[in-house]
Amino acid sequence: MIAQLTGTLAFKSGTDIVIDCGGVGYAVSVPLSTAERLPSVGERATVLTILAVREDAMQLFGFFTASERDAFRVITNISGIGGRTALGILSAVPLAEFRNAILRNDLISLQRLPGIGKKTAERLVIELRDKMVGLVPDAEAGSALPPSTHTDEALAALQSLGFSRAAAEKAIKAVLAADPTAATSSETLIRTALRHVG
Repeated sequence: MIAQLTGTLAFKSGTDIVIDCGGVGYAVSVPLSTAERLPSVGERATVLTILAVREDAMQLFGFFTASERDAFRVITNISGIGGRTALGILSAVPLAEFRNAILRNDLISLQRLPGIGKKTAERLVIELRDKMVGLVPDAEAGSALPPSTHTDEALAALQSLGFSRAAAEKAIKAVLAADPTAATSSETLIRTALRHVG
């Protein structure tokens, strides 16, 4: 089993990367959260990996943190959820936020994730409620953006302007830390957050 790759990042585009390890290029699918934290092409990189073996193919999935890799493993153990869907979940929402949605039984937020309908959201809550507590440390879980329509709208607006999710979240958190009342207006959040990312 291939558990980790370290080598030169030869290619990076969206959720697809290639790592050159001693002249052998490994194609790896990664969540956007990992892609955003990897270095530039040509630099040395390390990803933790899971090798998924099917009858017709083998596919490597890579992760920047052990928590993401462990979450991917338990998500794909749920009936009806494959590697691509799990990757979509981890790309669409920070792991801490996903964990909080599971623990809050927040089916509405879970159904916003790509490939997740009502029945699958219910299965996620039932099967992951106990497992997610151990996978994501409380400190990391507490770092998620507070759930609200205004923060969701501000996050979506900043991303539509071309900012990465990580940069948008960092800016919004900075705004809320300085002025918690900013969370009552998505317009205020967006306008003030733009000053931080700008």
